[in-house]
Amino acid sequence: MMKPSLSVLALAVSSVLLTGAAGVAGAAGGTAAYTADPQQSRLEFAGVQAGAEFKGVFKNFTAAIEFAPDALANARFDVQIDLKSEDTGDKDRDTTIRGADVFDVARWPTAHYVTRTFSKTAAGFTAVGALTLRGVTKDVPIDFRFAQTAAGAKLEGSAKLKRLDFGAGQGDWKSTDEVADAVKINFSLVLKPKT
Repeated sequence: MMKPSLSVLALAVSSVLLTGAAGVAGAAGGTAAYTADPQQSRLEFAGVQAGAEFKGVFKNFTAAIEFAPDALANARFDVQIDLKSEDTGDKDRDTTIRGADVFDVARWPTAHYVTRTFSKTAAGFTAVGALTLRGVTKDVPIDFRFAQTAAGAKLEGSAKLKRLDFGAGQGDWKSTDEVADAVKINFSLVLKPKT
């Protein structure tokens, strides 16, 4: 029986090492890192006041996204929202929302959302993350769709929350007779590869 040459042994060992390394790299990572393009991305909210829906936007926010559809265990969204940038197009309402009874931006100028878990759904994906607003942290699920583009990716989705869970409604605004407790969130993020 002939002994295998050193070159054959070296090739075999190299093949095993490379295969193993590729397996480890695939298991440990696989996500791509993105940031939201502030000029093309949108973060909206909608509430109900006096029986009529009103809508607003947050003009300033940042979103650091790590995501790949086949690597959900390593995915992460980290979103920081400048609450002072809230705009419903109604000066009086905006003053109230930014004031002490609702967002209280003087004490809590930012909201922060960080995901905990991700899962695949029939329509796309869902994630559960911790939202910190007015110093209160609670889990809020989001539903979203993710699509890669020539320039990066696009992330679109929605969420529902109750404002009173976060204390966003003190004094006269604690009652739901005038302003409903439920708030809807919609987002459309144009993502650029993180450099």
